[in-house]
Parts: sequence; C-alpha cells; structure tokens
Amino acid sequence: MSLLSGKKILLGVSGGIAAYKSPLIVRLFKSHGAEVRVVMTPSAKDFVTPLTLSTLSDYPVYSTFTEQLYENPIWNDHVAIGKWADLFLIAPATSNTLSSMVHSKCNNLLIATYLSCTCPVYIAPAMDLDMYAHPANQKNIKELDRVGNKVLPVGEGFLASGLNGKGRMLEPEEIIDYIIKNIKAGLPLKGKKVLITAGPTYEPIDPVRYIGNYSSGKMGFALAEEALQLGADVILISGPCALEASADIKRYSVISADEMYTLTMEHFSTVDIAIAAAAVADFKPRLVGKQKIKKEGGIQSIELDNTQDILAQMGKLKQKQFLVGFALETEDEKNNAIKKIKSKNLDAIVLNSLNDSGAGFSLDSNKVTYIQKNETIIPFELKSKSLVAKDIFSQILIQNA
Repeated sequence: MSLLSGKKILLGVSGGIAAYKSPLIVRLFKSHGAEVRVVMTPSAKDFVTPLTLSTLSDYPVYSTFTEQLYENPIWNDHVAIGKWADLFLIAPATSNTLSSMVHSKCNNLLIATYLSCTCPVYIAPAMDLDMYAHPANQKNIKELDRVGNKVLPVGEGFLASGLNGKGRMLEPEEIIDYIIKNIKAGLPLKGKKVLITAGPTYEPIDPVRYIGNYSSGKMGFALAEEALQLGADVILISGPCALEASADIKRYSVISADEMYTLTMEHFSTVDIAIAAAAVADFKPRLVGKQKIKKEGGIQSIELDNTQDILAQMGKLKQKQFLVGFALETEDEKNNAIKKIKSKNLDAIVLNSLNDSGAGFSLDSNKVTYIQKNETIIPFELKSKSLVAKDIFSQILIQNA
C-alpha cells in the first residue's frame, strides 16, 4: 500500500507543451491506489485530449464552467470539485497559470477550483529557460510558496524552444516521488523504525507435518500497513501466510519460532517501536523425524519442549523501544493480560478474547482492548482489522506524545 493509496487527487492541467506528460501522471497516481480526477484549462486541450485523460482516470474531465447535456446546461461546481480532493496537483503550471493563481484572476475553471480548494496544493512549473528566470515569474513562484503552496523544483535539459537549461517540468515519476516524500515528512512516525511480527509459526514433527495454529497474519499485516501510512520504516517478520505486503515494507518470511526469534533479535535493537502480533507456538517437538513418519508405525506420543519466548526476550533487552504485546485469552482476560504486561516488561498490550463474536484468528474483523502499562484500559468496538490497526497506533502515539 502506497502513501497515496485511497487518496482523492485532483490534477490540474494548463496549456503548455508539458501537458503531454499528464496522462502518465494520471496513470502513476492510479498505480499507487489513488482516485484521480482532472480539471484542465481550455488551452490545455491543444496539447492533450480530454478523452485520453477521462479514459485513464475513469472520470469525466472538467474544463468549462458549464456543459451542455441533452440541451440542458449543467454547472461544473468548482467549489465541490475543490472540496472533493485530498490533494491538488497543478502540472504543468504555465507562466499564465502561476500569475492567475497569485492575482486571483479567475478566468477559467482550473483557477476557480484552485481558489476554492482547502487541501494541500502542489505546483509543477513548466516554461522556457528565460521565461522561468524572469523576475516576474520568480516573484510569483515565491509568493505561491509563501502562502502555503508546495512549489516543485523544475528540471534542467532541452526545452521546447531548443534551448538547454532550467524550466522543464519534472518527469511524472519525479513528481510522484516528490509528493510522497513531502507527505511522509509531515507524518507522525517519520524517521521512526517499527518492527512487527505477524502470523503463526509452524513447528515441524517430520518433513511434512507440523504443530501450528489458526493465525492468518491479517492483524499483523494491517499494523504494518498502518505504520507505513504513518511514515515509519517498517520491518515485518511473518510466519507462513498467504498475504502480500506493500513493496515499501521490508518483509522477512520465516517458518518456525526459532527462525522468528533469530530475526527479531537481529533487528530489535535498531527499532523505536516493536509490536509482537505473531501467534508464536509455545511448544515444539523435541525430536523431528528426518523422514515422513509412516501411518503404519504410528505415533504413540510427541515429547514437547518450550519455544523461545520472543516477547519476553524483547522485554529484557528493551532500552529506548516502545514494546507492545498481544494476548489472546479465553478466561479472566484482563487480569491475565495485565500480568503479561508486568512479566514481560511491556509498555502496552492488545487483548483479544475468543469469547467475543467476530474476533480472533482468520477473520477480517477484530475486537480488542488496549491496556497501557499503568493499567489504563481502553476498549474498542468490533471493526475491520485495518481500523483496529488505526486504533492501536492512535494509542501508541498518545502514549509517546
């Protein structure tokens, strides 16, 4: 999941040669999971067609204040268009567009929308070398930056005039990277490293059989995605599961508790927050068959040893880290969870009860109680695991405020 995933992005296209790059900008936003709509100036149609942008965005393109439909005029409400967006990118922003923005010269739908929107605005200037360097344009760029817009730098290279220098609009990939980095810089976990364990562990009996549990990994993966959305660098150590993580998450796949223990200890000293959401097996077979145990021979008994307690070891090694555990209980839930906070030196614990309908392994929903180290208890209602992850991190941020 990208930081742009689920965001509503409005792309403003003005009438410069760099408008030919706007379809790729739409496509890149969509590839990051964003919803995109386009508003363009009438002169932008000389460089890119509304049909192209409409096809790629899956929405009609706005370019005039009114449209004629079946002989009935329809108003394109610039206020509603601006309020819809979480983010407004104007690319390319020509000299004329920059001037109109600064001086509130509301002579087209794009400028009217800009003046009405309240979301963050990113501006990608595009013009010729001497035009970009002209004091009037530099003054306008500085003014747009001063009032809170985010003006992107320009590229350097061959220009439409044949000159070589500064003034090119950044390439679409560079624009998207700039926006993502800018968003990330303002997020609460920017610069923080978060470690999350997830999923079950499988403890082998022989090459084809194991002791395991019903954990799907969904809760741990939801926590990893939320940490990413909050700006963290995320390390996810997962037992066997069929889930996919975002490319920006550093994922390690393990099978057994011993493997999870080794990797967790390797990374724990480097992180700021650790959340042990994995359902680690408490026991493992003392002896593991080298060959498949035949049915005819039978298994009279399996001797078990304790696995290494990953969470307890993290509690012993903890220095600056904020450490959160999970407790899945079936009786005397809150008291057992509080005991675990103390015995494992946790800062908080997330309590699951198998007595709650709709909560537990494999489901898409969960119902948790967040318990702080000081025994403050915060219960949450049943909701999707992605929303539960938001609740958990909201409490972590409160405790770390």
